[in-house]
Formats: sequence, C-alpha cells, structure tokens
Amino acid sequence: MLFQKVPNLSKIDTSKIERIQYPKNKEAFLTQLKSQLTADQCRIIHYGDSQIEGDRMSGYIRNKLQNLYSGNGPGFTPIAQVYDNISAVVIASENWTRHAVFDRTTKKFDHKMYGAYTTFSRFTPYLDIVADSINTDTLQLVKAKITVKPSKMTYLRMRKYTNIGFHYGNAQLPTAVKVFADGTLIKVGDLITDGNYHDFKIPLTVTPDELIFEIEGKMSPDFYGLTLDGDEGIQLDNVAMRGSAGTIFAGLNSKNFSQMYTALDPKVIIFQYGGNSVPYVKDSLEVENYVGYLKNHINWLRRKTDNASVLYIGPADMTTTENGQLKTYPLLPYLIDRLQLMCKENDIAYWNTFNAMGGENSMQYWVDQKLAASDYTHFSLSGTRIISELFFLSLYMDLTNK
Repeated sequence: MLFQKVPNLSKIDTSKIERIQYPKNKEAFLTQLKSQLTADQCRIIHYGDSQIEGDRMSGYIRNKLQNLYSGNGPGFTPIAQVYDNISAVVIASENWTRHAVFDRTTKKFDHKMYGAYTTFSRFTPYLDIVADSINTDTLQLVKAKITVKPSKMTYLRMRKYTNIGFHYGNAQLPTAVKVFADGTLIKVGDLITDGNYHDFKIPLTVTPDELIFEIEGKMSPDFYGLTLDGDEGIQLDNVAMRGSAGTIFAGLNSKNFSQMYTALDPKVIIFQYGGNSVPYVKDSLEVENYVGYLKNHINWLRRKTDNASVLYIGPADMTTTENGQLKTYPLLPYLIDRLQLMCKENDIAYWNTFNAMGGENSMQYWVDQKLAASDYTHFSLSGTRIISELFFLSLYMDLTNK
C-alpha cells in the first residue's frame, strides 16, 4: 500500500530525535510490524493511563497512520462518558452507569468480565438471576438510548465510519435493539442471552449525521462500548485508565477477554504506563517488583493475541518537591531503566518519553512553556501534540528506514 502523505524531514535534524529501542531482533520486529500495518485491516489498541484520556496521543497517532496506510473512524468509545472525548460525540440517556475494573472508588464485579476495553456500561443495576434469586416477572421493562455523531473537533478521517460494532456480554434476559440512521430504522434485533461476548454489528454505506440506538429490556447486559471504524486500513482504539499502573489485565475473566480479542483481532498493542507508580515506590526493590508484575500482565494479554506486535511508550518526567525545590522523582530514572530492560527481554519496542522531553528535571521547562499542566505530571494539549509528533517521527523513520 502506498503512502498518501509523506512527512517532510528535510528541515528536521533527525539526529536529535529520540529513537525507538528495539529487542535484539530489530529487523524481524520491524518486518512483522510493517506487514501488520499494511494489511487490509489492522486494529491497534492503545492502553494507557490518564496521559491518553480523551484520545490524547492516540488521536494524533491514529490520524498519521490512517493517512499513511488508509483507514477511517475513531475506533473504540465507551457509552457512559466520564471525560471529554474529542474524537466522537456520544450522548447516553441518564440511566447509563459506567463500571471500570481500574476504578478504585467502585465495587468490582465478581464475574470479572470487563472485556478487552476493561470497562462496561449498563442501563439497569447489576443483578444475578440465579445468585440473587430474582423473579424476572417482577422486573419492569427499562428503555435506554445512545446517540452517536461525528465530532467536528477531530481529524477529517475520524469523522467517517461505516463499520459499527456494538459490543456486549453477560446478557441474562432478552434485550431488544433498534438502530436509526438519520431518522431511518436500519436494524432491529434481539441480543444473545448466552452470557458470552458478542458484537451486534451495524454495517453502513455512508456515515450518518446521527446514529441512534434505542434499547429495551428488564435487565441490562454489560455493554463494552462502541467501535466506530472504516472498512479497511488502520483502526486504533484509545483505552485510557485514570489512576492505573497497568497491572489489572491478568485479574480479568480470561474466557471473556479471549472471546473479545478473537473478534477484535488486534495486530498491534501499545502500552503507556508507569507514571502512576512513581509517587508510591519507595526503593529499588519496589520498582523491580512493579516492573515484574507489569511484565506478567503484558504477557498475559499478549497470549490472547495472534502474535501481535507490542510497543511501550515510557513514562514522562515527573517532579516532586525536595527541600523546597522541584526535582525529578528520585526513582523515576531507575524505573525507566528497568522498563527498558524488561521490554528488551520480552520482545517489546520501547520509546523513552523521559529522554525525548529532555531528561531529568525537564518537566519544569515544559510547564513554563505551557506544554504541561501545573501538576508537573500531565501534558497540555499542545505538549501532547509535540510528544505525539516526536514518537510518530521516530516510528515513521524506522518504518521507512530513514
């Protein structure tokens, strides 16, 4: 597949670009990655902490890759929204609630079926017919609604999607779905009540200005979200987990996760974690323990894929107050060193955000330039764009042998 837009590197000193670090088999890694990116379809799932909330970083990377290898749509979006998402407009009726395995403020469900996107939404409270001895005749029918529109705040390619996935599981009672495109009823169906993961697919010929889901049932299934994709090329999902350190995957229901991964078939996985562990690790042993846990969770997830390529975007500089002065957290450089080693030993490509920023104590400069927030942890929108650009340039140079 030919490139559609080629970045102009003639005015950039590429020797200053922080390059991606690869395992020993760099050529084999890149050969496989190129093959995956240029396939008829390539789903990429970008897991990360609050640095990627609202499609930050993911949106920029998705747009660049879709311009190079074709593709449309913003990919995954949850139903119950908890933060602004610039890439898709999703309006849910007020009876939807959101349940995330990484949310420490809410009770976790014993079934552990949170799906590939680690979160689900419901329009009725959770009940188990058997365990809670529910007489289903006493339950009332409940209606719910979801409205989806293209976002005017995002890239043009993400405003077009014709391949809609409506992902759900754990359905215990019949649930009816009607789908309207610009006021015209285009699909009617009943969800499958076997408790397994399923995708209620909606194929379209053109992107509607307004897509409406009307749902009715006595007991809500767990809805893992929507995927808004094109019919070919790059499909990239943003899966942001506020407060997470990336060590939640192996605690999920393996069968449920595998069923969803079989359907989604991701070819590339990007992880972006580490920052949330920095304030809490007290010594080098705790750093090594964290990296060991993280490795186990990454490998648990990777075993669910069909030999997906894995990339890791490392933590940024973070500062704390020491004797009245702002300084990089003392254990952050050691954490980055351990993460790089773990990636190298586990066939994972690593990009060093910390070095790309300028290294130790660089966060102060980014805050002064309004490229990072006053919490000295998160990038601003302009800072996010710069970091995303630096990462993509490094990836692009490797994909094109620059």
